[in-house]
Amino acid sequence: MKAMVLAAGLGTRLRPLTESRPKALVEVAGRTLLEITLSRLRSFGIREVIVNAYHFADMIAAYLEAKENFGMRVQVSREEVLLDTGGGLKKAAWFFRENSSASDEPFLLHNVDVISTIDLRRMVQYHNQAQALATLAVQDRKTSRYLLFDEQGQLCGRRSGIDQPPEMVRPAAQPQALAFSGIHVISRRLLAKMSEEGGFSIVSCYLRLAAAGESIAGFRADEYYWRDLGTAAHIAQAAQDLKQKMFSL
Repeated sequence: MKAMVLAAGLGTRLRPLTESRPKALVEVAGRTLLEITLSRLRSFGIREVIVNAYHFADMIAAYLEAKENFGMRVQVSREEVLLDTGGGLKKAAWFFRENSSASDEPFLLHNVDVISTIDLRRMVQYHNQAQALATLAVQDRKTSRYLLFDEQGQLCGRRSGIDQPPEMVRPAAQPQALAFSGIHVISRRLLAKMSEEGGFSIVSCYLRLAAAGESIAGFRADEYYWRDLGTAAHIAQAAQDLKQKMFSL
């Protein structure tokens, strides 16, 4: 199984930590976010990873070389312009098409700036059992942007803020608003369905496909630890959580 780590963002919310390095190389308890993510993927048996890079891309490539790719096969997908999550994946699609004999084997897509104890193996099993095109790890927690799921756990819309009107792409009697956790399991056949060009959000792609009747499933991850590492305050809180053994590295 392969994976992609999304690490091309500018990390503006992490300034001044990202004034001289990419957010992927910001540290929690002496370990970079990229090392933490790669180590976690490796612990689930993943040995082949592609990392997209834009901001300080040379620094990321040099870091991986110095660390001997942490014992994995790691490719760097350099972006000349920011392509967002969907465009970044589309540019790196060749990596997941290398082995045509396993044309629909799923792969993982993981933001570099999140940390969690989500059971990725269980999530992949859920994805396969649901025969989903994509499965998103979601939680019942507060966020600025919600994804909406119907009674069968299928993506049916999104909403910005708790009081904003929803954007529905398929009917649902009682849609549930859940927070996306930045971790996806994706079937390879999705790659051929990404008709968007340039830089685009993969969530917008998911919504378009859900509207067309494709299965975009939500994997409930409420029982697991999760934290966004997009700000200096969140980095500090993660370090404190680590001391309190809420998760381990």
